Amino acid sequence: MSDPKDFVTGVGSDQRKSPVRVAFITRRTSAQVKAHDESIVQSFPEVLFRAAIAVQVLACVLVLISLFFNAPLEGLADPSHTPNPAKAPWYFLGLQELLHYFPPVVAGVLVPTLVVLALIVIPYFNINIEAEGLFTKDREKRIKIFWFVAIVFCVFLLIFDVIVALVPTLITVALMALAAATPANAPSAFRRSLAAKPLSFWIMSWFLFELVVLTAVGTLFRGPGWSWVWPWRS
Repeated sequence: MSDPKDFVTGVGSDQRKSPVRVAFITRRTSAQVKAHDESIVQSFPEVLFRAAIAVQVLACVLVLISLFFNAPLEGLADPSHTPNPAKAPWYFLGLQELLHYFPPVVAGVLVPTLVVLALIVIPYFNINIEAEGLFTKDREKRIKIFWFVAIVFCVFLLIFDVIVALVPTLITVALMALAAATPANAPSAFRRSLAAKPLSFWIMSWFLFELVVLTAVGTLFRGPGWSWVWPWRS
């Protein structure tokens, strides 16, 4: 036996207010239900709006730079006179700098492949969804893992004598160690900010730091034979 239902007789045509009803239809009425939809407000995505502004500002800056400065173009390519050093475009100079230290298979194939695979795979892991500080939970365990990974990676760079990449790594490790040693009620706002940074922040910061340093070294400090030169002496 089904549960008894209480029905109250009333007059109305708003099915949203009273979705359950018994309708009595006579000859002079119809089953049409009156409904009023809410007004639709046109909106514009905030992030897309900021991106559009950034693109316009960057385009204006590039136009102004092109009006006052000529592009650093060289002469036509001549197979009989190869420039020394033969440098890649600036966006590949970081990779070309790695080729100076590592074997071609490691720097040209293994490292880029691992980076691309990491960018593809990492988003599928449930890692730090709340974007909390790296050392907030499981503090002792995470600190031990951090020091193990940092020491192994620094030793790896020392074995291959990659001092250019070692210096930014040591700076990043020092900042992470400062974040690990920062209590929650630290008086310094800078240290509290470091302690609140998630793992994704540290990985991306290290990657951008390395990219900028390697590109700058390949652009300014590499002379004939890919030897180390000072920019003000060349």
